Amino acid sequence: MNAHPTFGPATGVGSLPGGDAREAAKTATGSFEDFPFLPELPARGPGADMIGRTAGLLVELYARVEPSGWRLGDRPGRDTRRARSWLGEDLDALEEFTQEYEGPLKVQAVGPWTLAAALELRNGESALSDAGACRDLAASLAEGLRLHLAEVGRRIPGARVVLQLDEPSLTAVLRGQVKTASGYRTHRAVDRQIVESTLRDVVGVHADGPVAVHSCAPDVPFALLRRAGAAAVSFDFSLLTERDDEAIGEAVESGTRLFAGVVPGTDTALSDPAGSVMGVRTLWRRLGLRPELLAETVTVTPSCGLAGASPAYARQALAHCVQAARSLADNPE
Repeated sequence: MNAHPTFGPATGVGSLPGGDAREAAKTATGSFEDFPFLPELPARGPGADMIGRTAGLLVELYARVEPSGWRLGDRPGRDTRRARSWLGEDLDALEEFTQEYEGPLKVQAVGPWTLAAALELRNGESALSDAGACRDLAASLAEGLRLHLAEVGRRIPGARVVLQLDEPSLTAVLRGQVKTASGYRTHRAVDRQIVESTLRDVVGVHADGPVAVHSCAPDVPFALLRRAGAAAVSFDFSLLTERDDEAIGEAVESGTRLFAGVVPGTDTALSDPAGSVMGVRTLWRRLGLRPELLAETVTVTPSCGLAGASPAYARQALAHCVQAARSLADNPE
């Protein structure tokens, strides 16, 4: 084990505005000297969006763009090649700006359930409608992630790679709220144990480092994610309610890292950094947790990806995360 911490005090969620890989890598590494991330630039078009990008990582499964969204097909086409080419460009840029870097580094991919909810089968229905398709997809994703993580490790050998799985549809999958192709019905809720074991299999791919699961939807299933092996949970702090208190208290006590999304993801006037983490301090007091645990437990992030922000605001939001994290560490009370 190296002496570097597992996580840094602040980082980004994943997406940034614009389409310039070098500019994005420079921003992501320059803003977070101790927890940079691999940026995603969905403004480039299909294949740079989170679903298309992750579809490009799949092994022996391929997806192409249809008018209704991404659909699984038999062989790699133009859309797969484009997704892979952009990811390669992003990795080249990140590698350039992380020479000699040692410490935590975050990469993101869509998790198995959001992917199953978003990808269509040949009949136009979501893969979620077919238990076998969900299993195949999760296995293909796990293999693709293994290869991707190995490549990141080769390119940036000093990094301790943190894998973030984006699961914004997870709660909808558990509750049977994912709409069918017609839009008139919803897919049946997937059994919680199946959801958990599939996640555990995908999380288990990253044997050498921690996995964070990100969802900017309400009602994040903290306990399920913890049981599935997630070392950290990333969420939009503004969507928490007191109903989440117990689950968060248990997560903190079991050593789960909280990626608290406290900085708005779209352009707005930002309060002072201490004000941005006031809610985190209030939560801590309500849960009766020790203030000195704050900096050890919380990584400050934007509330969601920054693809919809202006470039100037995105840079400002990332800098604000760093200052807010410093405020938590300096004045935990």
